[in-house]
Amino acid sequence: MAIVVEAINLKKTYMLGKVPVEALRGVNLKVEEGEFISILGPSGSGKSTLLNLIGALDKPTDGKVLIDNVDVSTLNENELADLRRKIGFVFQFFNLIPRFTALENVELPLAIAGLGKDERRRRAAELLEIVGLAERMNHKPAELSGGEQQRVAIARALANNPRFLLMDEPTGNIDSKNAYEIIQLIKRLNREKGVTIIMVTHDQGLAAEADRTAYMLDGLIVKETVNRV
Repeated sequence: MAIVVEAINLKKTYMLGKVPVEALRGVNLKVEEGEFISILGPSGSGKSTLLNLIGALDKPTDGKVLIDNVDVSTLNENELADLRRKIGFVFQFFNLIPRFTALENVELPLAIAGLGKDERRRRAAELLEIVGLAERMNHKPAELSGGEQQRVAIARALANNPRFLLMDEPTGNIDSKNAYEIIQLIKRLNREKGVTIIMVTHDQGLAAEADRTAYMLDGLIVKETVNRV
C-alpha cells in the first residue's frame, strides 16, 4: 500500500507569553492508503496540533509532513491551497452555513473548485445520499439533528474526492445514539469506498473502531496497537 501521509520527527512549540510550550516533541507516524487510524489521547496530549500539521493548517517548528511523498514545507501559498483541497476536514463543531440547505452546504467546496451548477448539484445530492440524507437535503442546519448535521459535514468533506479525511472529535458534539451511527458511517466509507481516515478522539471505545490506534501523551506517540486485521 502507498503511504499517503508521513510525519517525521514532528515538533511544535508555542510561546505562552515568554514561556515555550512543547505541543509536539518528535512525532513519527505513517498512514497507508485506505487505512482508518485513530489518534487517542487526553486533552493537551497534542492530538489536534498533530492533525493541524497533517492538514497543512499550521507549520511545524521542526520535522516534516509528507503528503504523497511531497514535503509540505516546500510548497508556496498557492500550492498549499491546492493541497488543502485534497484533504477533507470534519470537526467536532459542524461549521455549516446556517442560511444554506444541506445541499448548498455540500455544494460550496465544489463551487469554490469551479464546478458548474448542474454538476455540483448532482455531486452534492449523490454524496448526501451516500451519508443517508437523501430525504433531508433541502433542510437547513437548524432543521437537522446533531447527527444529521455531522453527516452533512462528512458529505461536504468528501466533495472534492480528497486523498484522506481528517476528523477531529467527530462525535464529540452529538449524543451516544447519533455517535454510534456516525462511527458506522465512517467505517462504511472506509471499508466500502476505500476512504483513508485519520481520526482524533479521547474516547477509547471510539478509537478501537479504527484499524489501528496511535496513543498520544505529552506530545509524543507512546505506542500503537492494531485493532483488526
